[in-house]
Amino acid sequence: MANNYPELGVEDARPQLGRNLTYGMLDSLGRAIVTGRYEREPFPTEAELAKQHGVSRSVTREAVKMLTAKGLLSARPRQGTVVQPATNWNLFDTDVLRWLLERQFSVDLLRQFNQLRVAIEPEAAALAARVGTPDELARISQGLERMELAEQGNDDTLEADIAFHVAILRASGNPFYAQFRDVVGTALRTSIRFTNRLKGRTANVADHAAVRDAIAAHDAEGARAAMRALIGDVLDLIDDVEASEAKG
Repeated sequence: MANNYPELGVEDARPQLGRNLTYGMLDSLGRAIVTGRYEREPFPTEAELAKQHGVSRSVTREAVKMLTAKGLLSARPRQGTVVQPATNWNLFDTDVLRWLLERQFSVDLLRQFNQLRVAIEPEAAALAARVGTPDELARISQGLERMELAEQGNDDTLEADIAFHVAILRASGNPFYAQFRDVVGTALRTSIRFTNRLKGRTANVADHAAVRDAIAAHDAEGARAAMRALIGDVLDLIDDVEASEAKG
């Protein structure tokens, strides 16, 4: 993993922490770990981190604890705090996922995320068609209406698309799918920007409408197929990009 993280001096780091010092340090250190800053140098001690960032030891200690809970760090006897291999990171933690997606862009990571989506969202759509309440189905329609407005420049394209997908997860009636919404929301921000940039247009509203219509008709199989096709289009686009890069 290449080290694309800038060197942090005290003057550089302090402004980045913002008003919430603990979360600011968490974010700064998390980005540094994910982008490989500590691959070839030891992770600093709490005293060193406190001095570098101009914060108290208690702020540093809390940030390190949070990073440990996310799987990025571990404390070992006589070795101090060390960075964990990427295989130990909690990829369902929204901070970790955001740091991964914000580093140097990876088409592989985008593919892996959409492979996860295709394993979950079609089933969530089928469940929404079976058990979604009128209020939940109305929120799905509202998400689609926002997408239509966004095409006319009257709403935010990205937020409207996310609202549509999250509404379906919530309408599934499955609390595990519903809690997947934060992961979907975080990762879709990168995925949608990427696909929209390649296509030169916003998400296909008609394809999303096909999902909504099947759910509204309580057609579980139709909803599953429509959502699978929607995400499959993204996976096909990724394959096309890689094929083009291989030729060029």
